[in-house]
Amino acid sequence: MENNPKVSIIIPFYNCSYVDQAIRSALNQTYKNIEIILVDDGSTNSTEKIVPFKDRIRYLRKENGGTATALNLGVQSATGEYIAWLSSDDFFLPEKISKQMSFMVDQNIDISFTNFDYIDKDNQVLVPWHGKRFSNVEGVYNAFLHFNAINGCTVVIKKELFERVGYFDPNFRYTHDYEMWFRLLINGYEIHYIDEVLIKFRTHEESGTKKYQPEMQKEMAIIEQHYRPLLTEYIKKFS
Repeated sequence: MENNPKVSIIIPFYNCSYVDQAIRSALNQTYKNIEIILVDDGSTNSTEKIVPFKDRIRYLRKENGGTATALNLGVQSATGEYIAWLSSDDFFLPEKISKQMSFMVDQNIDISFTNFDYIDKDNQVLVPWHGKRFSNVEGVYNAFLHFNAINGCTVVIKKELFERVGYFDPNFRYTHDYEMWFRLLINGYEIHYIDEVLIKFRTHEESGTKKYQPEMQKEMAIIEQHYRPLLTEYIKKFS
């Protein structure tokens, strides 16, 4: 790829025992123009897992404030033209950034997402190709009238989009990414799907999706009530 823009991989971290696997997967990317920013959101355990990597990543520590605040600090500190987000309990496949950047640069695209495998605590695949597959951007828009079609850790996004639409909203402690995708879509930013599995998404007893399901449902209801009518109007304008 002639154009080789820098990508900042942001890893928000809070007491997660899988963080070393996440960091290693970021370091093992075949795409070389990257920086890795680990944002420690006030962790009290598993921090020793970061120590062996500290000379190869940027380490930022802050008071605990939730994933949205950690991501926002990472984005604001990033020197890359593009941002990728990696949860500390998931991991990237080696070609993840390379394949996505190649697609985005070739097509002049500002934001894209991919499919993913659903894995257990021991990295065994429970469900391959767990995400919905899309053949066009219209399908992505329509999907958001029914469910969250995007796994945040599959996304690569141009950093300047945050300057245009704002950062993740910390009021949504568990669903800040869902709100962001709506915000981008209704502001006219097409989110393109790449039909490849490029990350492994982990389920385990300590995962937020397991522990905070009622809170997540409540937040999602607020987001959907606000954005779905706006998205419906937006889609009508262009159909």
